[in-house]
Amino acid sequence: MAVPRSTPPAPEGRVITGALRRRVDRLWTSFWSNGISNPLTIVEQISYLLFLARLDDDPGAHFGPAHQHLRWSALRQMDDPAAMLARVRDEVLPFLAALGGRAGETAYARHMRGATCMIQSPALLASVVAQIDALLEDHGERDAWGDLYEYMLSKLSTAGTNGQFRTPRHIIELMITLVDLAPSRSERVCDPACGTAGFLVAAADRVRERMGDDPKLRQHYAAGMFHGFDFDPTMLRLASMNLLLHGVDDPDIRAQDSLRAALNDDAGAYTVVLANPPFKGSLEPANVDPQLRARLSAPTRRTELLFVIHILRLLAPGGRAAIIVPDGVLFGSSKAHVAVRKLLLDDHCLDAVISLPAGVFKPYAGVSTAILRLTKGGPSEQVWFYDMEADGLSLDDRRAPVEANDIPDLCARWAGRDPGPDRDRSARAFFVPAAEIAASAYDLSIARYKTIAYEAETHEPPGVILDRLEALEREIAEDLDTLRELLPRAMMVDDE
Repeated sequence: MAVPRSTPPAPEGRVITGALRRRVDRLWTSFWSNGISNPLTIVEQISYLLFLARLDDDPGAHFGPAHQHLRWSALRQMDDPAAMLARVRDEVLPFLAALGGRAGETAYARHMRGATCMIQSPALLASVVAQIDALLEDHGERDAWGDLYEYMLSKLSTAGTNGQFRTPRHIIELMITLVDLAPSRSERVCDPACGTAGFLVAAADRVRERMGDDPKLRQHYAAGMFHGFDFDPTMLRLASMNLLLHGVDDPDIRAQDSLRAALNDDAGAYTVVLANPPFKGSLEPANVDPQLRARLSAPTRRTELLFVIHILRLLAPGGRAAIIVPDGVLFGSSKAHVAVRKLLLDDHCLDAVISLPAGVFKPYAGVSTAILRLTKGGPSEQVWFYDMEADGLSLDDRRAPVEANDIPDLCARWAGRDPGPDRDRSARAFFVPAAEIAASAYDLSIARYKTIAYEAETHEPPGVILDRLEALEREIAEDLDTLRELLPRAMMVDDE
């Protein structure tokens, strides 16, 4: 029986101080006031400057005698905003981009190619440099840098189409608990659709809390434990910077379209996969990796199904995965849907299906979803179902903190789950035999198996109800007669 290493934090995730929030908000407002309103552009431009400041931590590793004027310490001392803008645009960014071509450079440096300066106002750049410098001066610890960046990335979730890049932190923490992530030199953690690397950052934080002083483990943590793929160059830069600011100096963040690329070298390479892959996408069959097509008995274009197959291929034998999928994956009737569920149940160990509240991804998506927790290798014998109704935040667009929160109960039940006593299907959590699921067209929706307890209502006999109505009518008639007697006779005459 697996026991989670720790309980996830409160739904709001890492606590960001009010002072730090206010400073980041002012920094954000500076961009908006100067006509730069795309949140993704804002975070990217700040990332370049943060990376430059980060390089100052290692004085001799990057800047030769001819490049000392490009250092952050030199830039922040410039008095002429126009000269500062020219230096950043024409010298600093090309210098950072060139770092990516050097052997041994970090993942972020490798993804700096193509970086451009979108700040056109000298006054804006001078203000941004001063604000970032003040932030780093007052919040210079590594954790504060990571907190600052995560808070900036959280603003993408309120930016319309950019929201799909983020998964709520407390849901990520829950999934990390489900896969029992712990410090180990054998662990290799992967997110095949990493976006801004929210899963990898939270996984890195969980490992770092328990890492200890093992130098080989620390080396594996810095370069070797964390792997992420995305096909968007901006996302690759943001993901690399996010991990860099959380102490992972050289993660394996690669430009890769996971469903189209032939990834022979990655088959069976990872012990843990955490993912919230794209929903509702569609690919032409000819564009799908032939390895994925070969693993599925029925063809499909749907990205949510293809990603499940891809994740199974990435896992090493005995590897664990927690995947967010739309509810359609659980009960869809197409041949491909049934084939994917059959593969999960018959050839692998599907450990759990956790139904999430429909508002978890609001304000930018209201789709109903579930978490699949699985272990590579099988077949399944019993599947644990949990009906999660609240996550500690309101399920409307505001997502404000509320008292109702099933996550602590879920973690406790997961730690103590037992197929023997956990048979009450009217409870929030229960087991279902794999044979029963197979006999139900491999349907994995919790509603298929959950017993709804209805309370029987009792009603009085019709005759008793009629007697009561007659008694009420008599009372009303008596009251009307009393009112008539109270009215003056003169008024009664006028009315006639």
